Amino acid sequence: MAAPFASFVIFAEMRTGSNLLEANLNAVEGIACHGEAFNPHFIGYPNREELLGITMDEREGNPTKLLNKINTSSAGLSGFRYFHDHDPRVLDLILENRECAKIILTRNPVDSYVSWKIAQATGQWKLTDVKRRKDAKAKFDADEFEIYRNDLQRFQNMLQSRLQTSGQSAFFLTYEDLQSIDVVNGLIKFLGASGHLEKLDTSLKVQNPAPVSCKVSNFVEMEAALAKLDCFDLAHAPNFEPRRLAAVPTYVACAETALLYLPIKGGPRADVTNWMANLDNVRPEDLITGMSQKELRQWKRRHQGHRSFSVLRHPVARAHGVFCDHILGYGAPVFDAVRRTLIKRYGLDIPATPDEGGYDLERHKAAFLGFVEFLRKNLAGQTAIRVDAAWCSQSEVVQGFAQFALPDVLIREDGAMEDDLDAIAMRAGHTNAPRFERRQHEAPFRLADVYDEEVERAVSQAYQRDYMMFGFERWA
Repeated sequence: MAAPFASFVIFAEMRTGSNLLEANLNAVEGIACHGEAFNPHFIGYPNREELLGITMDEREGNPTKLLNKINTSSAGLSGFRYFHDHDPRVLDLILENRECAKIILTRNPVDSYVSWKIAQATGQWKLTDVKRRKDAKAKFDADEFEIYRNDLQRFQNMLQSRLQTSGQSAFFLTYEDLQSIDVVNGLIKFLGASGHLEKLDTSLKVQNPAPVSCKVSNFVEMEAALAKLDCFDLAHAPNFEPRRLAAVPTYVACAETALLYLPIKGGPRADVTNWMANLDNVRPEDLITGMSQKELRQWKRRHQGHRSFSVLRHPVARAHGVFCDHILGYGAPVFDAVRRTLIKRYGLDIPATPDEGGYDLERHKAAFLGFVEFLRKNLAGQTAIRVDAAWCSQSEVVQGFAQFALPDVLIREDGAMEDDLDAIAMRAGHTNAPRFERRQHEAPFRLADVYDEEVERAVSQAYQRDYMMFGFERWA
């Protein structure tokens, strides 16, 4: 039977025990681990100038040459160790290669951080003779640790996501697992090697076996700092919305001025595009839209010094505007299918047509609150209706922008929007830009007549992420 893998990678970090794992794997006939093959500061191991006949300069020029050499080694199953800060040019190739076995080695981040700090202080990164052990205590730095932990967590989350979406599995190990010969032999079986270990490698010694409290000079300060960390991410707002792509065809460029508007649906697009048209003294239909990504790149090349912006609308105003325009039918387009479902399945008491009588303010407020409750469930993935771009979280739209072009400025409609537009127009070359004009779009009732504490509370629950991401306060 053919071997399940042609090569392997150990995803690990400094001070996680990867040296010990490599030593044990290299003790098995038919397995060869080549150290940190893609460490940007050395090749394989410190003070080495080449690996498998490939020099550092050759690897820098073409890292896939070394990767291919490892993947096609005739000396058995070959692999290497890869940390989050190693050469990123080979990462996609590693993750996409289904014939490369993935081994993920982790350690308690506090333990690895403290071990790392001690190694920095002593200059001793490996220990083979306890008589030569150097002693020092780590000084805990809360800010440094937070960055350290976030980097590791981000990399681990990325690995998990990539393996899940590609339908691959990995062999997971912890630092403590490295002391179990049964677990290490289980890894050898996972790799498809025929050999096994009779005993674990003992050449490498544990450098700092004492409790963490004895290894940190400011342990009390460390305890206090760690107590403030939200290890279980309790403040995290779950996000079940579909990811938004960069909707480049909806972007709007001025007819002449090097200014680009990235609209968020449910926002003041008509008012902004009227202002852009006035900027160049043209009609709104003369603005440039419907561009492809290629055409937008060409526009940017033609307009050196271009500026771009988007406008955030307060979630309360946005939800009310969407409700009036697309559900009640005072704007275009009207979402007829959604409207019918809201009436039939969600009991929304709204008129069949905009001109139907008997729809007063009290009924409007009740219907709007019903719509907001639907939004809360819809954004949480609890309905069969799509999460439409007209009411999706604005944070998702902004993240979608980032896939192609982030705006230079995020302007808030409920802030000094007129002054902000004047400023960005000036940076685009207009010293006397026309004043931005707001038009009233609220029909059949003004939001000010509907708004109260109940409305604010309902919308803030539906749009928790936007309130958190953008710091929205009460609408009024």
